[in-house]
Amino acid sequence: MFTKKNTLIIRSMSRKGSYWDNAVAESFFKTLKAECVYQHKFTDKEQAALIIFEYIETWYNRKRIHSALGYLSPEEFGRNLNKQNIAA
Repeated sequence: MFTKKNTLIIRSMSRKGSYWDNAVAESFFKTLKAECVYQHKFTDKEQAALIIFEYIETWYNRKRIHSALGYLSPEEFGRNLNKQNIAA
């Protein structure tokens, strides 16, 4: 750790280039590019922002299955979690 202009900077837990450090973010952006960005030809930044927002909010966060959630969509996982909390 070191300070620079009164800002505390904490090093990452892994070495530079270690994929474990940003694996979740890298996986998300790979999926975003493959399933959304490369499928469209955007005319401007506003159109790109709208299409990417719609993809994330309507497909990625609600319907697409995620291995980290036991191959359920976030919506299904949330419903199951709520059922467990109500039953407990």
